[in-house]
Amino acid sequence: MYYSEELIQRIREQNDIVDIIRPYVQLKRTGSNYVGLCPFHNEKSPSFSVSPQKQMYFCFGCHAGGNVFTFLQKYDNISFPEAVAVLAEKGGVELPQEDAGPEEKARRSRNARLYDINYAAGKYYYHLLRSEAGKLGQDYLEKRGVSPEVSQRFGLGYAGQKSGALVAYLRKEGFDDELIRDSGLGKFSEKYGMYDSFINRVIFPIMNGSGKIIAFGGRVLGDAKPKYLNSPETGIFEKRKNLYAFHMARSSRAKQFILCEGYMDVIAMHQAGFTQAMASLGTSFTPEQAMMLKRLDKDVYLAYDSDGAGTAAALRAISILRETGISAKVINMQPYKDPDEFIRGEGREEFEKRIEEAENAFMYEIRQLRKDYSLDDPDQKTKFFNATARKLLVFEEEMERENYLEAVAGQYSIPVDALRKRMIDEAKKGGFVRERTAVTESPAPSPGRRSEDHSKYAQRLLLTWLSEEQERYARIRDYICPGDFTDPLYEKVAEKMFSELEKGSFNPASALDMFEDPEEQRIASEVFHTRLDVPVEDGRKEEAFRDIVIRIKQEATDHAVMSGGAEALDKLVKDKKLLEQLRSMERL
Repeated sequence: MYYSEELIQRIREQNDIVDIIRPYVQLKRTGSNYVGLCPFHNEKSPSFSVSPQKQMYFCFGCHAGGNVFTFLQKYDNISFPEAVAVLAEKGGVELPQEDAGPEEKARRSRNARLYDINYAAGKYYYHLLRSEAGKLGQDYLEKRGVSPEVSQRFGLGYAGQKSGALVAYLRKEGFDDELIRDSGLGKFSEKYGMYDSFINRVIFPIMNGSGKIIAFGGRVLGDAKPKYLNSPETGIFEKRKNLYAFHMARSSRAKQFILCEGYMDVIAMHQAGFTQAMASLGTSFTPEQAMMLKRLDKDVYLAYDSDGAGTAAALRAISILRETGISAKVINMQPYKDPDEFIRGEGREEFEKRIEEAENAFMYEIRQLRKDYSLDDPDQKTKFFNATARKLLVFEEEMERENYLEAVAGQYSIPVDALRKRMIDEAKKGGFVRERTAVTESPAPSPGRRSEDHSKYAQRLLLTWLSEEQERYARIRDYICPGDFTDPLYEKVAEKMFSELEKGSFNPASALDMFEDPEEQRIASEVFHTRLDVPVEDGRKEEAFRDIVIRIKQEATDHAVMSGGAEALDKLVKDKKLLEQLRSMERL
């Protein structure tokens, strides 16, 4: 869907970036900006800055940056049109009606068409489950104790036993075979042609953070293999970047999230009132999923299966959660295998007790480690103490490490000083003491940095300065033009900035709308968040500003001369006079 620049500008003006980001990131006002922990990478010290003046965000750690549109796109993993629709609704801006006819469907992007076909398939599965043909699915869900209300809330469906029924329905709805195959809803064989991917299965729609169907999971009702089947990855679905029921759990008022292993575990927990439950999608828990949870700033409780595979999965998840900076606990499922069995066997109140009694994740790791050793054997006991000392080195903060050291020593009757000495010895062996480099707001160019990089740094610095103190443009307009910015992206930004400043004012956030590529958007955002390498005294600020302008002009002239030609000579003649004027000034 095409939206005019005027409409995008109006939507942006109706949505203050601080108000949009605040529900996702805890922001604290610092001067004219707001700062917080970056939602896009793991950090303990805040380097994520939000500027109300520029209506932009920028992380000085991972260099993610953008405006209100790019924030929602990156955070919720949605497209630009989807972000526009969300912000238009928030800002009370009416979008032009979209023609949903065949021509418009053909014009839509591939991802938009994937959303359409998944929505159509979701409706088909949903209604089939509730028809006479869906009795097998109804019986299965009834046997598992799933109420009609919860089944409806999760949009559960049924894939019938006819191998081409869905394909025929989707064709009737106007979707071609290529899209049916690309979406993973259908498969092709030389012998049978196009046929349904899901046959005789209860269907679990998988939705993104905005509640749109992006894929499906299916639980077989017969003897076919595999028992559970997921859609393949597509342009809108990546298993490692999504969680089942995430869009529902994120709205829960519970103090923590509960992470499960399966669809039915999540559904059983929601039915019992634990609406904070979600699950990974047929794969081990991933760092990308951990970052999704970190952005919501809650602890994570693991409700994994109590068998060996569940324990191994829990240990992997704990490691990822710790690396991401998320506090975790483990819920004891025994004597049952999983949350679904536990709740059906004991009920909500007993599970609530298990949540309250959940075990600290690190102490759970040590308890599982303890099972590998016999403490009655002195040699085995020593090995356990050494392994425990190595485990304690995962904590980088001294106070946190000391707290866990004392807790472990107390629980396993180890002398505190002896365990501390053993831990230090293990660290000295190497591999555990990691060098850390501080993240600075604006790294200075290193002595070995190429002159081109110095040049780009100066260009970014000038654009940042002009965006923050727009009255300075009048002073440099006779000396600097967009063509003096040797990087094509910077030149494009400068063209827009200078054009708007000629009319009176410039909104930095609007410059990002010129770029569709996420990497170009990131670079454009960095253009407006560059700082001087070292602090400058107020009295020398004007001198520094003049020096930056001179540098850009000189390097633009050098660049033109290197390229050769009559135009370069003409520029050299004109710029020589301008440079002489600039150097004769004490300030601009």
